[in-house]
Amino acid sequence: MTTTPDVTVTVIVYNDAERLPRAVASLRRQTHANIEIIISDDHSTDRTPEVARKLAAEDDRVSYLRLPRNSGGCSAPRNRALEQARAPFLMFLDSDDELPERAVELLLAAHREQTVDFVMGAVERVRVDTGRTSTWMPHLVAERRTVEGIEAEPALFFEHLSTSKMYRRAFLDRNDLRFPEGIHYEDQLFSAQAYCLATAFTVLPDPVYRWYIAPYEAAESASISNQRHKLTNVRDRIHVQRLIDAFLVSSGHTGVREAKDYKFLKHDFRMYAGDLPFRDEEWLTGFADIVNPYLAELAPGAYARLPRAERVVLQLVRDGRLADARLAARGLGHGVAPRETAVDGAGRVYWGGCVPGTEAARAELDLTDQGLESRPFPSAQFRHEITRIERGPGACVDLTVRTYDPGLRLPVGPQVATLLVAPGRRRLQTPFRLDPVRPGVFEGTVRLDLTAAPLPLNGFAGARHPVLQLTQGTLRNTSLLLAPLTFPTLTARVDYRGGALPHEVTVEPEGRASGRLQLRWTPVGVTSKVIRPLARKAGAGADSRIRRAARLAASLSR
Repeated sequence: MTTTPDVTVTVIVYNDAERLPRAVASLRRQTHANIEIIISDDHSTDRTPEVARKLAAEDDRVSYLRLPRNSGGCSAPRNRALEQARAPFLMFLDSDDELPERAVELLLAAHREQTVDFVMGAVERVRVDTGRTSTWMPHLVAERRTVEGIEAEPALFFEHLSTSKMYRRAFLDRNDLRFPEGIHYEDQLFSAQAYCLATAFTVLPDPVYRWYIAPYEAAESASISNQRHKLTNVRDRIHVQRLIDAFLVSSGHTGVREAKDYKFLKHDFRMYAGDLPFRDEEWLTGFADIVNPYLAELAPGAYARLPRAERVVLQLVRDGRLADARLAARGLGHGVAPRETAVDGAGRVYWGGCVPGTEAARAELDLTDQGLESRPFPSAQFRHEITRIERGPGACVDLTVRTYDPGLRLPVGPQVATLLVAPGRRRLQTPFRLDPVRPGVFEGTVRLDLTAAPLPLNGFAGARHPVLQLTQGTLRNTSLLLAPLTFPTLTARVDYRGGALPHEVTVEPEGRASGRLQLRWTPVGVTSKVIRPLARKAGAGADSRIRRAARLAASLSR
């Protein structure tokens, strides 16, 4: 390749021979073809060198750079490639991701329309387990605009990916801006520096990066950002935050510190908070020891911008009430009430069984404005917990459910509750009785008959999480149903529709998020071999004759 390329795209790779060709293929398909592609290998020990050399031999736009030793991060391979990049504009791609076909074209066109330091666009996230797509931080990239410095839009700190941007090489060189080596979460520091040093940058609503995420992959094979179970991961994240804070001071950008602190609390800490219910006491203690000194340094205004439920978890961690923090974290994002509340002499309502002892804790744990006792019934907050799970006769599961009503919204006496689950368009409704245990606490047992689930004619493959519904006159309140975080998995074969639609049904802990009861349906036998393939072939417009044919095929194949 002898002509000067318009853009250099660096693909960093380490032991990823399987996915590297997909990443490079996405670059070779770019509608703007005058690009340089550098595969920068962090000293892989698998077949990556062989695959990379083959890719370079197939296209003279591709070159292969191998680091002499493994750096253990993303920064060194990016920086080494940057040293030999020949284009005036630079982009970065991870080997497990892709660029949409028009990414280079769109970003380069924006650079040519207006002189800015970098151009950024939307990131399309693809779940590798489900194939579902979504836009990363969609509100930040909803409209095209040019931002005259980060002070104008400090919320953009939330979009900290270095890979969603095309940088002007002169901007990086002028500011001696390189990826920090020897640390993790280098994107956060690099992007914070780029935002602060840029005079202007353009935001595009178009997708310019395709990010494949595997949020529930095995812990040891997970990406660095998904290794939250390691306390070293927590330390790394706090360390890079302190580096960003020091940079804000040295560069004269302390005015955006509160916005940056809010981003840390809302994004970084929030990810760890969601995991707290699944961590043991030793881990929780270590976590608190690491994060609490840093939490004490953050701007009070950053805390004030958070939803009350997140402020409660933060304060419980800061107060060392770690068991309570685990309880509070299970309701994040779902409007789950505490088990109990305390009221002071002025009528203020607080999370937990006692009035907090310090003014700071009272301010953060104050639930008065949540209106537990006065919210409209459909949005009233309860806490429903399964306290016992036992196998019943046949494919039945017996559950003991305890309901906490700290706002005393339910009248005295027994209540009628309904367990709801929908493996398809129709719901299985199982009513049962909740008896009062003490004021604000009810308990009852319910038998969930899995054979009664109204599965679609073509079967169902997937997981569902039962919810609990209460009524007050004509009003309904449907809320999360929490399960024990661990319990023995229960499995049964259920021959739905008179044996024509066999499935294996598993009752198991959710194992993540809030820790709900999870019911998983897996088609087996004729359902998986005949009915599901027929339904897929017929498509959504299958008429009754095709459905009858599926029924007949099922009966003949039994």
